[in-house]
Order: sequence, then C-alpha cells, then structure tokens
Amino acid sequence: MLMREIKRGYTVVELLIAMTIGGLMLAIAIPRGAALLDRISVHAAVGDIHATLSLARSIALAGGTAVAIDVDSANGVLRVRRGGEVLVSRGLAGAHGIRLSRTRDSLTYDPRGLGRGAANLSLIVRRGSAAETVFVSRLGRVR
Repeated sequence: MLMREIKRGYTVVELLIAMTIGGLMLAIAIPRGAALLDRISVHAAVGDIHATLSLARSIALAGGTAVAIDVDSANGVLRVRRGGEVLVSRGLAGAHGIRLSRTRDSLTYDPRGLGRGAANLSLIVRRGSAAETVFVSRLGRVR
C-alpha cells in the first residue's frame, strides 16, 4: 500500500484572486479615507478659528481695549493683536494643511466686545473636496 503525502497550501491562482480582491477593496477605501481626513482637518481648523475669535473677544472685554484679528490668507495665519503687540498667532495652514480664504482682511473687537469691520466677514476653510465657512456677525459673534 502506497501512501501519498498530502501537501497543504495555496495555489498561485488562489493567491492571485485574494490579492485582486484586496486591491479592489483598497482602491475603494483609500479615496474615502482621504476625503474623511480632509473633512476632519477642515473641522479642526474651523474649531481653531472659533477659539481664536472667542479669545480675541474675551481679551477685548477683559482688558477694556480694542483687539484686532488680522487674517493672512496667503499663509493661512490668524493674528490677534492689541496695538502693535501680537498676542496670539495661529498657523492654521501649517497645523491642519488647509487653505484659508476671506472676504475681509481684519476684524476689530471694541472694549465692549462688539465687532467692527465684521459686517461681512466670512472665512472659508478648504482642504481637498471639504470646505466650511465661518461667519462673523455685526455684533462680533461667530457662527
């Protein structure tokens, strides 16, 4: 009686089919993952903008002096300054990899926390296909 040895393993065809299925799944998942990362980065940058504007308003109210926010859309930076002194500088483009557009280049909170130059201020945050807009009302409130 002759016993044959049974070999266990996968054939080349089986491996190619598995690799093809895996490649197709990655081809579907990678663009969706990139779009998700874009939305997350834009949302985080919008949160930073809200925090920066709220901080500037709080400083104006607490200090009883005007505080300005300069929007540098070319570099993606928000600067909070009182007079000539820069209090806070947020590099949004470097931190989140976003592009920043604006309708005005600055906003000033007066000592009462009301916005001057905020009538039509909109900040548009973009990365890839994701975009969000931050509006500042005439009263200086952010939405």
